[in-house]
Amino acid sequence: MGQQAETKYVFDNLDRTLIGLLRSDGRAPVSKLADIMGVSRATVQTRLDRLLASGALLGFTARVREDYAVNQIRAIMMIEVSGRNTTQVINKLRGLPELTALHTTSGKWDLIAEVLVESLSEFDSVLREVRLVDGVLNSETNILLTSI
Repeated sequence: MGQQAETKYVFDNLDRTLIGLLRSDGRAPVSKLADIMGVSRATVQTRLDRLLASGALLGFTARVREDYAVNQIRAIMMIEVSGRNTTQVINKLRGLPELTALHTTSGKWDLIAEVLVESLSEFDSVLREVRLVDGVLNSETNILLTSI
């Protein structure tokens, strides 16, 4: 018997509100989120569990003030993938902790990766590692200097 096709999670207004609140404060207690949303704590917990289980919500993160991490090198790497290798390339790139985000895109580049490293030598290593991934045809990287 064939596998059933995986269904994509469809957000409703409550989910969008919850995600928006979590983007503002990923550490907010469930009870606080419930109060703000005007629903029960159990409703919020159920929605959180469903968003996490479906993969729609990947987790929670700390946002660090940009000037706090002055010794870090941040960059954007545009990546061209050969043929139909995008899924395999994405799976390999997800294993690199220095890539803090990975995006598919339209236009000349197939993927955009956000890079965060501590030194130029680490930066050089990450660039080399990405370029050695089977299916990566070309890349262009820009170091982010100042956010305005």
